[in-house]
Amino acid sequence: MARFKFRMQNILNLKEKLETQAEMRFAQQKQVLDEAVKYRETLLRRKKELEEEGRRIRSDTLDLLEIQNNDLSRRLCDEDIIRAGERIKREEHVLELRRQELEKVMKERKAQEKLRERAFQKFLQEEAAAESKQIDELTSYQYGQKVQ
Repeated sequence: MARFKFRMQNILNLKEKLETQAEMRFAQQKQVLDEAVKYRETLLRRKKELEEEGRRIRSDTLDLLEIQNNDLSRRLCDEDIIRAGERIKREEHVLELRRQELEKVMKERKAQEKLRERAFQKFLQEEAAAESKQIDELTSYQYGQKVQ
C-alpha cells in the first residue's frame, strides 16, 4: 500500500502555527483585561474605605484638614475609577478583535483540515480501486492458466 502524502501539508502546518499564535495573543489580552478589572475592583474597595473613613472623621471630631484630605482622596479615587472603566472598555474592544482574529484563523485551519480529509478519502478510494484491479488481474491470470 502506498503512503499518503498531502500536497498542502506545509500550509496546514502554517495555519496551525498561526492559530497557536492567535490563541496566545487572545490569552494575553484576556489576562490584561482581568488585571484591569481587578485594579478597578481594588479602587472600588478603596473608595468604600475612604467613604467609611469620611463618616468616621465627621462623627468623631471636626478636623477640617482631615475632612478636606478625605474629600480630595475620594475625588481622586473617583477619577481613577472612571479611567479604569475606560481602560476596561478599551481592553474589552481589543479582546473582541483578538477573538475575531482567532475565529478567522480557526476557520482557515479547519478548511485546510477538510481539504486534507477529502484528499485522504480520495487516496483511499484510489488505493481500493488499484487493489481491486490487481485482484481482478490475478484472478484472470489464474483462471486463464486453468483453462489451457
